[in-house]
Amino acid sequence: MAIKNDRYTYRVTWSEEDQEYVGLCAEFPSLSWLAASHEEALQGIRSVVEQVVLDLTAQGEEVPRAVACKSYSGKFMVRVPPDVHRELAIEAAESGVSLNRLASAKLTR
Repeated sequence: MAIKNDRYTYRVTWSEEDQEYVGLCAEFPSLSWLAASHEEALQGIRSVVEQVVLDLTAQGEEVPRAVACKSYSGKFMVRVPPDVHRELAIEAAESGVSLNRLASAKLTR
């Protein structure tokens, strides 16, 4: 039985250490699946996530919500050392933009 409308965030990458592909799921960071091919790693992690979701549901526990289905405000706080804050404020002033605009531009590069 497949998860209905599976919207979880999957990624497959090469593991040099294991000499195999590793399938990962952002919403379940403790889970992974190793396989010889990219496709098998994706299929494997999706199968593991499906089983975990079924188990959580059967136990009446909360199932993680897919990252893609969450709403985001566009705001978050980042703490930096005071000297970095000062340097960014100077750069923003010299560029004639707000510190927020400067930081946003740096993050979207």
